[in-house]
Amino acid sequence: ELVLGEYREKNAMHVVTRQDPQTGAIVAYCTYSTDFANRLAFFETSEADCSLTGDRTEFLGRNGSAADPAALHRQRLSNRVGAGLDPCAAIQAFLTVPAKQERQVVFVLGAARSESHMRDILNRYGGTDGARVALEATWDFWKNLLGGVYVETPDPAVNLLANHWLLYQTVASRFWGRSGFYQSGGAYGFRDQLQDSLAMVHESAWLVREHLVRCAGRQFHEGDVQHWWHPPTGRGVRTRFSDDYLWLPYVACRYVDATGDTGVLDERTPFLEGRGVEPGEESYYDLPQTSDDDATLYDHCLRAIRHGLRFGPHGLPLIGCGDWNDGLNRVGMAGKGESVWLAFFLHDVLTGFARLARSRNDPPAAELCEQAAATLQANFEKHGWDGRWYRRAYFDNGDPLGASSSPECRIDCLPQAWAVLSGAAKGDRAQMAMQSVLEHLVDWNLGLIRLFEPPFDQAPWDPGYIKGYVPGVRENGGQYTHAAVWVVMAAAALRQGDTAWRLFSAINPIHHGDTPERVARYKVEPYVVAADVYTAEGHEGRGGWTWYTGSAGWMYRLLTDTLLGLRLEVDHLRLEPVLPPGWRGYTIHYRYRNTIYHIKVTVAGPATWNVRSVRVDDEVQRTKTIPLVDDGREHLVRVQVG
Repeated sequence: ELVLGEYREKNAMHVVTRQDPQTGAIVAYCTYSTDFANRLAFFETSEADCSLTGDRTEFLGRNGSAADPAALHRQRLSNRVGAGLDPCAAIQAFLTVPAKQERQVVFVLGAARSESHMRDILNRYGGTDGARVALEATWDFWKNLLGGVYVETPDPAVNLLANHWLLYQTVASRFWGRSGFYQSGGAYGFRDQLQDSLAMVHESAWLVREHLVRCAGRQFHEGDVQHWWHPPTGRGVRTRFSDDYLWLPYVACRYVDATGDTGVLDERTPFLEGRGVEPGEESYYDLPQTSDDDATLYDHCLRAIRHGLRFGPHGLPLIGCGDWNDGLNRVGMAGKGESVWLAFFLHDVLTGFARLARSRNDPPAAELCEQAAATLQANFEKHGWDGRWYRRAYFDNGDPLGASSSPECRIDCLPQAWAVLSGAAKGDRAQMAMQSVLEHLVDWNLGLIRLFEPPFDQAPWDPGYIKGYVPGVRENGGQYTHAAVWVVMAAAALRQGDTAWRLFSAINPIHHGDTPERVARYKVEPYVVAADVYTAEGHEGRGGWTWYTGSAGWMYRLLTDTLLGLRLEVDHLRLEPVLPPGWRGYTIHYRYRNTIYHIKVTVAGPATWNVRSVRVDDEVQRTKTIPLVDDGREHLVRVQVG
């Protein structure tokens, strides 16, 4: 089916097909397209004996379907192409396969800038030899891109996810394709792909650097950013979301800490120019202009932080038209609603950037961040704590959300997890908040962690479009896996190894599909992460929105960085594992540029995060870290924990 635009229904009448006389390929144009009128799509086969059609009605038949297309009841297709058809590209190849022999047939589907560009592509890949070379190059490409960390643990499910599926899902579907069955979008989300990129620090740090610079170029002078945009045109939405822009300094700080690449902070990118979001307006879609003014990445980050220092009556950050949870888009429509989760996240950003500013000899910026963090901490301890957990937000009128008195969304896991992950919660409140998550939000029978409970349904308030979901579906009281991973990370940060691994085992997608009964309940692919798992009556334990979810990148970091304990510190590796009871050890094969480190970890006591000794090629490391040297050799590392 040819779309060549956003919607097939909108563009179908404008799509014109023809057959290229030189290659025999079906070529399709849509000159109606505003941005891609000069581009073309093409479809071709390596078989000379073939027929084709550009008419979908001919292929399916009148009132027909793909279950029994009319084309398969005919000897040949009509070779009909042109304008005014129900456009498609269908090719029927004819071949004879003798007994005990084989034939290879190649089909090439693609897009090109011109017909000459299309012919160049077909000359390279249109035959079986070219296709085989391309396939082998693809295998090598993915091996080189994703093969930097290879683990061997006692749990085959961990090995399968960490070595293959999670990072592939993150790069292929989320970061590059930006598409999946549930959402074929193609846009960059400002917060979304920035988070995804952190999963690539070990294997492909250059992708993180590249994306930081890309995102800096989507910031307006005022400090806010495009919530999402479509490359290559840059059309997208400007909104009042309150967390998007803060992910730029968050990721920048972590990238620099891991790689030592301070040079990226001096990369200059221009700003965007566009009208502001009007009062009472959530967002607008437009093509902003690129400004003549530019700034360094460091200055873009600082501008984002300054823009985020806007607070409501309780001294908590304004929630705008939503924070991380887009569905809470009417909590702060009047400009007074506040987010407790955002207070923890902003505190984390401020403390991280303060350290970065000190390292760059920028005392004013460091003092700004430190003072704001101290004030913020006092405010969320005073106005965010509810007695046994932290509240989620405040409505414009001052009513709390996520409080014990709330009729719906009484407890939300986000502020509880980030109270721990930010390191900002005082005393034993973080422990108490996480215990409340275990008591109220974890369902061990279904193997899930609810985002919050109870779901929004009948209460007379209007938190936003989240209330439009059926209770127990997606964000509205189901498991939102992105947040569930943060809960597991928080348990590990509290050194609750048994709890952390039990929680991970519960949400592990492979364990949702390891019996016929669970497959029938889960109903989606068990080898990739699903964005959500339902708790709605009649659909308990059913997965949804697979592939295109930021949960994959966070789950990869949970496994490699948090649980197995990998910490990249420029040219050293530090191990701080949090292991389950019963493990006696595991192995990580770590590639540092062109050098392989075989790291064998053995457990010699109950405190699985305490590193007793590190030996590299039989040499004891007094710092208990692994020095990384790219000498092209293989190194044996022995680590004892306990």
